Amino acid sequence: MTRPADRLAAVGACPAERGVLAVSGPDAEDFLQGQLSQDVAALAEGQSAWSLILQPQGRIDAFVRVTRQAPDRFVLDTDGPLGQVVARLKRFMLRTDVTLAPLDWQCIAVRGPGATGAAVSGEIVAPVPAGGVDVLGVAPAVAEDVPRIDRETLEVHRIRAGFPRMGVDIDDRTIPAEAEVVSFTVSFTKGCFTGQELVARMDSRGSTAPRYLRLLTVEGRVDLPGGEPITVADGTDIGTVTSAAWDAAAGSTVALGYIRRSVEMPAVVQVAGCSAQAAAVPR
Repeated sequence: MTRPADRLAAVGACPAERGVLAVSGPDAEDFLQGQLSQDVAALAEGQSAWSLILQPQGRIDAFVRVTRQAPDRFVLDTDGPLGQVVARLKRFMLRTDVTLAPLDWQCIAVRGPGATGAAVSGEIVAPVPAGGVDVLGVAPAVAEDVPRIDRETLEVHRIRAGFPRMGVDIDDRTIPAEAEVVSFTVSFTKGCFTGQELVARMDSRGSTAPRYLRLLTVEGRVDLPGGEPITVADGTDIGTVTSAAWDAAAGSTVALGYIRRSVEMPAVVQVAGCSAQAAAVPR
């Protein structure tokens, strides 16, 4: 049975949609090391890390998690289109002994304090920066004493944690810095990877992005579709909503959206005719 709950104060589990891809073969490690922003070679068996697959110009093609299952086998999972990940990797598979195989796996998201201590089982149990773990496999399982939550509650937890979703808060025009994901997706010591130049240049120069992902909170229930403008009091357009959810426990609508870097946080903004509190996403 599902129920509204404050996922920042309690633990809960919910099925989550993730596309899963096995990358295996003698050249799998070297290939992924050159394509992912994370240090794949440093992963021990069973260890996971969040990473980006970038365009040569540095924009994001995919936001993924990579897990090493064996010396020559890795698993990538994403909430974006898996076909896009496969197509992007295949473009760079030149004279490389690597096999890409989509997996018919399921995922259960466990969130909230104590999530890492919940009794779970699956081929992969991986931590999430939003707070909690994802359990992936052919038949992942979570102990019956862990409360079940609905997808809207899971979405509230994701948004409050400022954790972007591929295809919703991130697309192929997004650069890593503005999505606020560089701190946990990029290794600056691993060596070269596709799209590295823009990320490294911005880091070394301390450059700022033209906009940043922000957390919005509106009192009451408000319909905030993706693309809804964010303005200041005089009507000046300063950004756009990307995702939103109704937080039944708090009695407020929470959202993520991009706001111009010139707007200092925290700030009071306008969205859908309502006043909203805007703040930097938690990191």
